[in-house]
Parts: sequence; C-alpha cells; structure tokens
Amino acid sequence: MIIRGPAYSFAANITVEACTNSMMMGDFCNSPVYPFSCTTSNVNSSLKATTANEPLLENLMTCKSSLKTFCADESVSNVFSFDIISVADKFTITASDVKFNVTPSNKTSGAAGDVSLMCFVRHGSMPSVASYDYSSDLSKFPLVIHSPLIGRWYITIVPINPIKIQDSNVSVCYSVEYHVLQCPLGKAGPNCKMDIYTLQTFVRRGPTPFESYYLPVGTGASYTSANFPLEPLLSNSSYNDEPGNIWTYLLLDIPRGAAGGNIHVQLSSDVKINYEVYVRFGGVPSLISRDYYYVNKTMRSDTSMFFMLYDLSDDKINFYIMYAREGTWGFGLRYLNASRNPSKGATVMSLSLERCPKRCSSHGDCKFSFDASGLTSYSFCSCDRNHGGIDCSIEIVSHQGHVRQSFFLIVSNAAAILPAYWALRQKALAEWVLFTSSGIASGLYHACDVGAWCALNYNVLQFMDFWLSFMAVISTFLYLATIDEVLKRAIHTAVAILTALMAVTNATRSSNVVLVIVIGALGLLIGWVIELSTKYRSLSFSVRFSLNFSHSLRVIKRWLCNLVGTLLRRYHWPFALAGFSALSMAIVSWTLETSENYWFWHSFWHISIYTSSFFFLCSKANIVDSENQLPENGNYELTHQDSLPRAS
Repeated sequence: MIIRGPAYSFAANITVEACTNSMMMGDFCNSPVYPFSCTTSNVNSSLKATTANEPLLENLMTCKSSLKTFCADESVSNVFSFDIISVADKFTITASDVKFNVTPSNKTSGAAGDVSLMCFVRHGSMPSVASYDYSSDLSKFPLVIHSPLIGRWYITIVPINPIKIQDSNVSVCYSVEYHVLQCPLGKAGPNCKMDIYTLQTFVRRGPTPFESYYLPVGTGASYTSANFPLEPLLSNSSYNDEPGNIWTYLLLDIPRGAAGGNIHVQLSSDVKINYEVYVRFGGVPSLISRDYYYVNKTMRSDTSMFFMLYDLSDDKINFYIMYAREGTWGFGLRYLNASRNPSKGATVMSLSLERCPKRCSSHGDCKFSFDASGLTSYSFCSCDRNHGGIDCSIEIVSHQGHVRQSFFLIVSNAAAILPAYWALRQKALAEWVLFTSSGIASGLYHACDVGAWCALNYNVLQFMDFWLSFMAVISTFLYLATIDEVLKRAIHTAVAILTALMAVTNATRSSNVVLVIVIGALGLLIGWVIELSTKYRSLSFSVRFSLNFSHSLRVIKRWLCNLVGTLLRRYHWPFALAGFSALSMAIVSWTLETSENYWFWHSFWHISIYTSSFFFLCSKANIVDSENQLPENGNYELTHQDSLPRAS
C-alpha cells in the first residue's frame, strides 16, 4: 500500500544533569545526601503488639545516619536516602530532640516546640515541596507508609518556624530515624496473616529469547506445565477475620535482560471464578495500592497499550501486562468465597513472560528490537496486510474484501490497453512499448503488494511501476509535439534520467504528480517553440522590426492568427478536452487516497490516467502542411526566357 500521509523529521536531544557522586546534590553538587545505616533487632525487644490478635513481626530494622543530630536554618532542607531490598509491611519515619542549636536571645520569641519539621518522601527520585509521594509534619506525629515499594527512597526534611527567629546564628536541630517492619518468611499483608509465595523461573526453550513461566516452590506443581492450582495456596485466615477477604500473594522477578517482555496472566475454572487479581510493581498490592487489577467485566483497569484483556468470562480471566519493567512484581489474589469448598471446582493459574502477545494471533511475525545498551529487547508484531493491532487480532479487511480489493487494483491496469492500442495503430512503436510495459509493471507490483504473487523483489516492482508511469505521462505530452525525431529522442533520454531519479527517491509523494505533468507540459512547449521557430523564421518582423507601429501590429496579429489556426488544425479539441477532464479526475483520485479507501481510488487512478493518455493520443490530427514541404528531389529548377530574338 502506498502511504502518502505527512512525514515529519525531528531530532531529539536528551540532557541529564547529575552529580558524579550519587550521594551529592544541588546546583553545584555541594549538598550531601545522608545515607541511613540499618541494624536488625528482634521485634520483641523493640516493639510490642498493639493487640492480642496482632502477631509479632519477625524483625525490626532500625536505620539511622552516622550523624546523630542535624541542624539547618529555617526553610533549608536536609536530604536522606535508604534502600528497601525486600518486601516489607511498613516503614515509619520519626524525628526527635527538636531544639535550637543555641539559646535564642531575648529579642527572639518562640521555642523549639513551635518549629514544624515538614517531611517529604518520594520513591526513586528527590522529593520537593511541589513533588512528593508522601508528606507529614514529623514534629507532631511520625510518617507511616504501608506496603512500601522495593527500591531507593529519598526523604527531604525542611524546618519551618511560623514565629520568625531574628538571630541569624540560630538553627533548628533534630534527630531522625526510620523503622522497617518485615513479616516472617512466607507471610505478608495486613498484620502478616496472609501467605506469600516466591515463584521460581523456568525458561522456555525455543526460538524466542527470554520467555519463561513461573511456578510456586514446594507446592507440588508439575514443572513441565505452566499451570498450577490455586486452592492449595489459600491462606488459612482472612483480613480482620472478615469472610470473603482472603489474600494470597505471589512474587516473581524479571531480570534486566528479560525486561520489555509481556506478563501473561491466566485463570481458568470449571465454575465461576471467585478470585480478584491485583498487580503491583515493586511490592505487594492491595485494594488501594495497585497498578493493574481485575475484579469482573465492569470493574477492571482501563485497557491501554500496557494492559490488554482477552477471553473474559465467568470461568476465565486472561490479560497481558505489556512491556514489563525489570524488578519484582507482586500479584494479590483475593478469594471471595468464604466456604472455600474445593469440590465445587478447582481454579488453575498460569503466569508467564512472553514476547509477542498471543503469538501475533497467527496473523504476523514476532520481531525484536534492542535498546541502546543492547541488553534489553522489545518485541512487536509485524502483521499481514489483512490484520492489525498490537497483537494482529484486528481484522482490517475480510477475505472477501481482500479478494475484491486485489481484483480492482490488478485488473484496473487493463486500461493501459487503450493508449497502447492507439499507439500501435498509429505506428508509434516507442509509445506502444511504453504503455504496454507500464500496465504490466503496475499489475505485477500491485499483485505483490496485496500479497498474491511477487514476480521480482518488491522494491524493484515499485520502482518499475512508478518510473514507467511517469514516463508514460510525459511521453503522452511529447507525442503531441511535431518535432524532429532526433530532438524527440534527446528529450526522451533527459526525461528518462529525471523520472528514474524521482522514482528511486520517495516515489510516493503527491508532489510527483504535479511535477510529472509540469515536465510533460514543458516538453510539449519546447516542441512547439522549436516547430514554430522553424516554420516562421522567414517572417520579416523576426529579421528586422518595422518602425511603422501600425504595420507591426498587423504583422503580429497575422502571426497570432496563423498560430491559432495551426493549433486548431493540429488537434481534435473535443478529444483534448476529454483528456484534460480525465487527467483532472486522476489528480483528484490521487489526493483522495487514504489507507481505508486506497483500493478504490487507486484503481480509479489507473483507469483515469490511462484513459486521459488515450484521449490525448487521439487528439493529435494527421495533417500534412504542404506549405513547408520541399520538392521530392530537394532542388528548385529555375526557368528563364531568352530575351534575344531567335534567328529565323
């Protein structure tokens, strides 16, 4: 298919300004980022359970900076960083010992208790007053973040004193620390009552790289299949002892080389599925904290280029998470049936990392492209001409429609028979060969373009189609000029070189149609000029211009009348007007082409452009101008009469 939509060229330049030392920040990289160092302690000696039903956590990580006390002027921030390397239940940021570094003078009103310690927290990047994930006033209460994401966190603390301190040497000092609470091994969720399973990766062998499936360890699942039952993984307790609120968590890890693949999630059962699926990158999901989710057909994440749903029914859930990032992905399965009677039906789940979704639906090929590092590959479907979409599942045209469109695009080139027949009848063999070759080349090109049969390489067929079409249009104009064959061959050679360059460099641009017509009209004009300069070179005003103005006007008027008379006798103007009309229709059809109606308007282009050439060829009249013909022997014989009387 020929695409003539607008094309844009652009250059992108991405500049990242950063400090060479990751623990420095600021415009001049002179402000430190204070890291926390952590120690693990038994929660029994550090925290006590708030309720009798709340189980004790396995460990409590207490993290502090090497500097015990930090001092800063008002509205001057200190930045801290810490890493969470595994799934945690929550972390808490606290500040203590808020005071001034020196005793303020009598001129200063207020106390350290009036100072607010505003805390801004962000995952993966520096927080600020305008951009942050969480915030709190640490002078009033700690900041608690539940189910934090795995990775690096940054904390910005800014002292704000509503009562201004007049002493310039007075700063606000404080101590800050954070606690990370982790559940026992195999437990997660609220109060660490739910079960969590780390999935093991099994690489699939095949031509597609970085494809794998995931199975829970130690559950008796068969490692030869990507499916595993869910009922044996259900937790024995529910959140807050609420029936129908049982959660089971699954964790899988995607390495860097496999990033860019698609996570395929499937659930199937013999009965109605009683599970809700929640997905989160970097931690365990919940009803509030999730990236993607599926509850039912009406309650789910919006379908986008990163979340695709398939085969949704009461007994089947099937969706893809597209272009998954490297790192840890958490899946939360919320079981809604409080009775949990396995005899009613078993639910089977499958988690796999695939390249092209649905294997391109058997309507395309899976292609790969690597990023700049060469370590991460991204896959995409190259669909056949009848299908489209990210997975080639969208039928662009039906089989019957494809046959109909192919028939019109190929058979419409039979219109080249009209100008070819007339050229052969007039014994214009060069034009006959050109029109015949153009029709055949266009038919072969479109047969290859629609996927029927490629006689030669696609690029070769496209070049031949456009080049011969350009030549056919221009040759039609040159045929209308009556000039010497030597000059006509010279113009043909120059035009062949120029049109070949046009066909090999962006042949499908719309401006080529106008350019070809201009070249043809220019060739016809040059032919007329050569012919007229030869025929009227003996005119007296062309040698010397008379000083009598009225006489000059009469000569010019007579010359113009002769020129108009010659043009009227030279062409059959009804055929010429029909040719111009068909040419206008061809130009209109060229501009109206889109990807949806291409087959119709391009077929109409074939018919109209060849029909216009036929009418133009018919418009040339076979007139022999006896005024310009010389005698056959090419000599003029002068006779004279002897003025002397003959002798008798």
